[in-house]
Amino acid sequence: MTGASNPHRIVSLQPSVTITLRELGRLDLLVACTKYCAAVCPEVKERNIPQVADSWTAQADQIRQAQPDFVIASVPYQEKSLAEILKVGVPVLALAPKKLADIYSDIGAMARLVDAKEEGARLVLRMREQIADIERRTSGLPRPRVFCEEWGKPLIASQPWVAELVAVAGGEFIEAPGAQIDPATIVAEEPEVLIAAWCGAGDRVPLEKVVRARSWQKLPAVKAGRVYCIRDEYLNTPASTLVEGLRALAAAIHPEYFPQVEGLRCMERIE
Repeated sequence: MTGASNPHRIVSLQPSVTITLRELGRLDLLVACTKYCAAVCPEVKERNIPQVADSWTAQADQIRQAQPDFVIASVPYQEKSLAEILKVGVPVLALAPKKLADIYSDIGAMARLVDAKEEGARLVLRMREQIADIERRTSGLPRPRVFCEEWGKPLIASQPWVAELVAVAGGEFIEAPGAQIDPATIVAEEPEVLIAAWCGAGDRVPLEKVVRARSWQKLPAVKAGRVYCIRDEYLNTPASTLVEGLRALAAAIHPEYFPQVEGLRCMERIE
């Protein structure tokens, strides 16, 4: 982080930032955000907050037009987009979480920045308690092998915080989190549950098409009808919405113990 604290005009470059500002009760500080923020945070539309490109495609001129005194960005980034953000010439908080502990720390950092330390502590405590509750309920259950992906071409495994949530939900995460994977490798791993949560795809991953294109029809997960799509923002947004992603994971991994939830879609069986 560079520059001063307690900003009054914040530009958010990722949904995780906007969601956290909302949960902290500080959306009044937001003067611009991304279209992806508007998609997951209805209050943004209600307030007619201007839109700018996100951390991946940031444009300095767009950000300057909002006249911010602070910019908050988060993963994913590109080198050229980081350069654009820094060109704006205002203080920047650039977040790059990998694990749940990082996400809790980032929420705390944002809370201190916007003078909402107590609200931040309560938000983190609530997340921890909700995650611990699911972990207690899955303790002692069988642990099926789960492959969860955040992108399809190239095939990329979900991030480390998703691997943590899969374990909490009672599954065994296979392959290296965040790594590019050869589809043939997944065949050899024989996952019992397949989950797709593609960045920017919402809940529209074409599961049947993907399975056929990769010749995955004989995988145990496919034969058992356990191929799922989880809404993008529930797993790929490092914010309090991860709790909804965890509930969806639990319903996919242990449907006999957890009810079907909004944001989880199962593939039609392939004969």
